[in-house]
Amino acid sequence: MPTVLLATFTLLPEGEYGGEHLVSAFAERDVTARWVTWDDPAVDWSAADLVAVRSTWDYHRRLPEFLAWVRGTEAVAPVLNGADVFAWNADKSYLLELGAEVPVVPTRLLEDHGLVPALQAAIDDFGAVLVKPRTGAGGLGVVLADSVRDPRLEGLTAGPWVAQPVVESVRTEGERSVFVLGGEVISQVDKQPAGGEVRVHEHFGGVSRPVPVEPECAELAAAAVAAGVRLLGRELPYARVDMMRLADGRLAVSELELIEPGLYLDVHPGNAALFADVVVRVLAGRTGGLPDRP
Repeated sequence: MPTVLLATFTLLPEGEYGGEHLVSAFAERDVTARWVTWDDPAVDWSAADLVAVRSTWDYHRRLPEFLAWVRGTEAVAPVLNGADVFAWNADKSYLLELGAEVPVVPTRLLEDHGLVPALQAAIDDFGAVLVKPRTGAGGLGVVLADSVRDPRLEGLTAGPWVAQPVVESVRTEGERSVFVLGGEVISQVDKQPAGGEVRVHEHFGGVSRPVPVEPECAELAAAAVAAGVRLLGRELPYARVDMMRLADGRLAVSELELIEPGLYLDVHPGNAALFADVVVRVLAGRTGGLPDRP
């Protein structure tokens, strides 16, 4: 039986929420899967037929170490999506490249040097802005500001950052997450923030629910992943495309998640089987086929 190692981090040793569904889905496909922490020196990565990075949700704090681990792991076992993809996707400046291909939430880059004039220019163009770490996750470190003298800016974490407009539709429509696995749009989860918030993440009170895939969302998600494939020059076995509706009525990509996007298995357990199917196809392509199931 092939072995797949599902990489997580120390605070979630049993994997992402609902991760037991993923292990079961692999077992049903005659694949042994188990959760392991990515920085555990006792793990023998060379024993894996494939490594799937899943809930490594501390990577943004330890990016150089994380990328070094991925590159070392790739030397002994295949890693889904892989280090070059992760390095590109870990810096939100990728949105500028992606924006040349598909609609994205308008994004400006901010550095410590020249921060005030660059931030002022963003506020002049966008009004209130969200300032986000260029390497960040889960809405952590996000600051809303409507002036360069806004006292909330004192809470900025280490730079560099991006500045984006506050997309008001997030308060009403929320944010949509569309999963693209094996190049196919397969499911959608809608996320709604708590009252008064613009961050949809659960730890800020947000609520997520599975919904049928909307054709408009499917079209943008497929286009975003296809653009990622062109920009990176390689296939992307898995992706999650987060999107919001801009003031002009267009849907725009807020994130193209290619490192460790949560599958929302706790609210959409069916994503486990769909993800496992993609991994089995990758394994079959590498090994010339898996044995028939009894």
